Amino acid sequence: MDMERFAPLLAAIDRSLAGTEKAVAVAIDGMAASGKTTLAAALAEKYGAPVVHMDDFFLRPEQRTPERYAQPGGNIDWERFLSEVCPYLATGEGFSYFRFDCHRMCLAQRIVIPPHPLIIVEGTYSLHPKFLSFYTIKVMLTISQEWQAERIQRRNGKDGYRIFAEKWIPLENRYFSEFHAEMSADFVFNG
Repeated sequence: MDMERFAPLLAAIDRSLAGTEKAVAVAIDGMAASGKTTLAAALAEKYGAPVVHMDDFFLRPEQRTPERYAQPGGNIDWERFLSEVCPYLATGEGFSYFRFDCHRMCLAQRIVIPPHPLIIVEGTYSLHPKFLSFYTIKVMLTISQEWQAERIQRRNGKDGYRIFAEKWIPLENRYFSEFHAEMSADFVFNG
């Protein structure tokens, strides 16, 4: 990944790491297929930092109610994220949580986040208003609908894209329009 266009973000991370005794938490939110995971992986490689994936916090079956899906950003287990991740974002201490397995529809593998001065949280809904105060730096990635469709079809096939277009993208769009995640971000990049 060409990191040159992210130079302002890298400079902000470097300043934050040099200027605090607390850990630095970077959140990367954005539309499906906008490059969140790719950017998080590049930052993780550059800084040796662990990454927390919002996909690990999808709703468990018993939480999937019409009332929950009616809430903007309600299709993630924000309660579990608040209790299992947020308390550690500023401490740099290690912690762990159970990843939600979408294929088995249950909490599965324990994810261990080692102690580190930088923690990266990536995924749609990471800039949910309930989490904003826990982050040092907030990033939003955008993408055109055409480029998004092309990337998702390349990654997930035509059937996978249909599922995204019918279910996940409308939920994401509702979250973005309701909470104005882009306005909460310190940096906005077009993916």
